[in-house]
Amino acid sequence: MQNDLFIHIEDDKLLNDLFQAYFDARRNKRNTINALRFEIHFERNLFELFEEITTFRYEPNPSICFVVNKPVKREIFAADFRDRVVHHLLFNYLSPVYEKLFINDSYSCRKNKGTHYGINRVDHFIRSCSDNYRKDSYILKLDIKSYFMSINRMLLFHKLKKELQNHHGKLNGNLALLMFLLEKVIFNDPTRNCIMKGKKSDWAGLPSGKSLFSAGHLNGLPIGNLTSQLFGNVYLNDFDHYVKGYLGIRYYGRYVDDFVLVHPDKYYLIRCFGMIRDYLKQELMLDLHPDKIYLQHFSKGVKYLGAVILPYRKYIAKRTVGNFYDAIGQQNVIARDHKPDRSEKEAFQRSMNSYLGIMHHYKTHKIRKNMLFENLSAWWWNHVFLTGGCAKFEIKN
Repeated sequence: MQNDLFIHIEDDKLLNDLFQAYFDARRNKRNTINALRFEIHFERNLFELFEEITTFRYEPNPSICFVVNKPVKREIFAADFRDRVVHHLLFNYLSPVYEKLFINDSYSCRKNKGTHYGINRVDHFIRSCSDNYRKDSYILKLDIKSYFMSINRMLLFHKLKKELQNHHGKLNGNLALLMFLLEKVIFNDPTRNCIMKGKKSDWAGLPSGKSLFSAGHLNGLPIGNLTSQLFGNVYLNDFDHYVKGYLGIRYYGRYVDDFVLVHPDKYYLIRCFGMIRDYLKQELMLDLHPDKIYLQHFSKGVKYLGAVILPYRKYIAKRTVGNFYDAIGQQNVIARDHKPDRSEKEAFQRSMNSYLGIMHHYKTHKIRKNMLFENLSAWWWNHVFLTGGCAKFEIKN
């Protein structure tokens, strides 16, 4: 009787957590076809999903595959909305455990630790290591080659399994169910039965190392899933501690596969490069990108996460400004072709505000003003307006 009561309480908690995961998943996806289809009968759909999970019958649906060109050319696998709910469920269970295991200076997919935080931290590293630019210090910036396509899924699964078993008492969910869902998500092959969106020519120019279709058996995670972002941090967590602890690099930060080391001894950084290369190869089956190795004195500055960091100043990278120009051009094509519908207006708002949000952190008011008032099609001004001094777009009622 007591066991039945415990199972009932645990099931109630899982159901509540599943509803929360649904609300999290739909926050920015309410206008997609999959989300709208799910939302029409969302309670029934969530109860069906709950039953599939608790009876260990859950299977992921086919993904939608397409290519994006900005900020760089990438292959995206968008999971079905139902599976996005499961991804949020897993994230909500795993994130509190791993937040206590991650170093402070891993910046991706963490609350209040995005690109702007990472840029400011690296700026702080340089100032601290150089005693406010009075002493020599050096910057080593490295990048992992085809990171998401090179992640070994079996190794990732065992890393997660080991940590979750060690922290079983701190989990908010049932360990057996969590491991079942993790296995289904990690070992799901999104290239099977996927729905291809766009033309075959969209893949032209995409290196084979950037595609899941050529990643090899048990290699690669789909870019576009919330879980992939979290798993990317989990996979490199031991490496972060190796750099901070074993190598003794106090000033170290990482955003996904792009990481920076700052140290007063240039030749120690050169030795660290060899040890980092060997660790990544032997322990994680990863390679450093041979064309993205940067070692310079701090006075030369460093380009990191869309910004250029120099002594006493930071400014936005030219590529980010160029991408903003391209985004404006794409939106102009829509406005000139037809009257934008509600979803297109919201897509415009998201795209423009993401760039404005980045640029707002730098002295770019004049650049933003010229870009928008000289390049944005007059048709758009019938539907949107600016607030906060070229800081944010709002949609007219």
